[in-house]
Amino acid sequence: MPDELSVGELGRAVAALRQEIQAMGQGINARLDKVVSTEVYTLQSAYTDQRITALSQDLQKVSDARDALENSFEQYQRDERDRRERERQARLYQLVVPVLLALLSAAVAIWAVVAK
Repeated sequence: MPDELSVGELGRAVAALRQEIQAMGQGINARLDKVVSTEVYTLQSAYTDQRITALSQDLQKVSDARDALENSFEQYQRDERDRRERERQARLYQLVVPVLLALLSAAVAIWAVVAK
């Protein structure tokens, strides 16, 4: 009968098992204390979804504003290029017209002298 445990040994084994079960229960309780409840998780998820939607809308607004600014800048560059071209042509005409008038005056003067 050496394989059979005495009543004292059985009591100690049962007490050790109880202590292990209590330690496991405390570990499980500690883990459960860190777990978020379903209601809190649902609220957090809803808030996160709303925030993501709001940020997405803000991002779209910023993107649209940036596109509008780029388009406006491109239009400004085209307008500025056209203005410079008009000014260049005006300066050219301001130079060419007096020269042509001088040549015409000289030609008329020469023709008047030759025609006498």
